[in-house]
Amino acid sequence: MSAEDILLGELNVSRETLARLEHFADLLKKWNPRINLVSRSSLEQLWTRHIIDSVQVFRCIMPQGHWVDLGSGGGFPGVIVAILAAEEAPDLKVTLIESDQRKSAFLRTAARECGAKAQVIAERIEAVPPQEADILSARALAVLDSLLGFSELHLKKTGVALFPKGISWGKECEQARLRWNFSADAITSMTEPDAVILKIEGVSRV
Repeated sequence: MSAEDILLGELNVSRETLARLEHFADLLKKWNPRINLVSRSSLEQLWTRHIIDSVQVFRCIMPQGHWVDLGSGGGFPGVIVAILAAEEAPDLKVTLIESDQRKSAFLRTAARECGAKAQVIAERIEAVPPQEADILSARALAVLDSLLGFSELHLKKTGVALFPKGISWGKECEQARLRWNFSADAITSMTEPDAVILKIEGVSRV
């Protein structure tokens, strides 16, 4: 099954949204040799490994309020969330936090050219004022223990965090519970059977 079949079918993405995602993919390929947004090897699986993987994060929740993506890097899942929201959740506020100035420039360009509304904050996560996010996401950024520290700073008490994790997600949860109380729903990834998206609520210190 092609990327287009998956996006149009299983994930129910419109052709307009698909066109925006295709433009984003073209932009990333153009910028990548200069600022290394994704690894060269993973660029060959851009749709499955990065774009579709990010689309499924958006599909984990009914998006509303303020969505904050930490360490947005090459735009995953943050820009993809903003692209999907343009049609499916137009009132959603999307904020991308990325400390690298060159990557932040790419994120602003990608959002603008793809018709997606997103604020880009080019600062370290710890230096940004509390964002009071309803939804907080981070992909390939840090171990869960550290992510929960960021959640304490930027996530509303009633908010939900969405963290894609690989095969070691269980061990990360065990380690994190030494310092944090939280509930976690592990949603199996549709792109990698050993990976999950951790849907986390009720974060507080032990």
